[in-house]
Amino acid sequence: MPAFAEPAIDPPLADSYRALLRSDQLRRGGIAPAPASESVAVLERALPMIDLKRLTSGDAGERKACADAMATAASEWGFFQVINHDVGRELLEEMRREQARLFRLPFDTKEKAGLLNGSYRWGNPTATSLRHLSWSEAFHVPLASISREDCDYGKLSSLRGVMQEVADAMSRVADTVAAALAEDLGHDAGGGEPAFPAGCDGTTCFLRLNRYPACPFAPDTFGLVPHTDSDFLTILCQDQVGGLQLMKDSRWVAVKPRSDALIVNIGDLFQAWSNNRYKSVEHKVVANAKAERLSVAYFLCPSYDSPVGTCGEPSPYRPFTFGEYRRKVQDDVKRTGKKIGLPNFLKQSPVDAMNH
Repeated sequence: MPAFAEPAIDPPLADSYRALLRSDQLRRGGIAPAPASESVAVLERALPMIDLKRLTSGDAGERKACADAMATAASEWGFFQVINHDVGRELLEEMRREQARLFRLPFDTKEKAGLLNGSYRWGNPTATSLRHLSWSEAFHVPLASISREDCDYGKLSSLRGVMQEVADAMSRVADTVAAALAEDLGHDAGGGEPAFPAGCDGTTCFLRLNRYPACPFAPDTFGLVPHTDSDFLTILCQDQVGGLQLMKDSRWVAVKPRSDALIVNIGDLFQAWSNNRYKSVEHKVVANAKAERLSVAYFLCPSYDSPVGTCGEPSPYRPFTFGEYRRKVQDDVKRTGKKIGLPNFLKQSPVDAMNH
């Protein structure tokens, strides 16, 4: 009897790579393109560390010092780590096991079976160059769908409960951090101002399960292309493989993994709300030749019709909603292959400013 091959687990990323490589070579008259990810020595740095236990301290001075340290990191780095975040290590390990089972399913099952409400994506469907290819796959799941009866988990019946627990726990971290950062800029939720950020609740945010397969074309390939996040805050739990890099002082810096910490980064909406005090920083994942990488990200997003607002006038940005922002980002990516983001929403565009 003929032996049947096991169904492929990985998406056809190598096919995409070769097709884009041929396309890049044709555009360059047969000359091989420069590597998408620069193979230069990158300094590994530990991110600023914030102990969230200090925020719940009975000492007002301790709470203020913690919030100030967080605000400094958000302004200077756009990224920081948090410890004592009350997201249990056992829960995160259980999430990693469930995630590994999910991604070990055959590619055809992940792509076509409607798992997790059809939230699966891989590579980059709009890529026209190797510089736009992400060597990764993910499930980008709206929180509102996790507990819905029509959300299909296939045979992974225990995944639903674990995802809900992780989402709830990361949501508490995001709300705590966002409130402290907003208060540091003068937002007074206890003094009658609405809770921050407006329009965010359990139905509007997202949980993203990421897998970065080992890549034979590493380290010249992106696991995730350079980008900023189109949200208020992102909470990330990564494994110990590494590969996350961020832009600091016009240079790429590798983030040193720490097993007991979650990573927090500022999104575009928080930069706009803070009048550019807090920075939404470009970051990427570099592919790894030998090991796969798993991570879970929680995105703090408002409803599509929510105005992003500002911590105070004058703001450099015109009023806009999250829905407007998302539509413009998607339109720019389709039209140009890359995200433009916040510069589109300045009251005075950079071009206008140069002409005055």
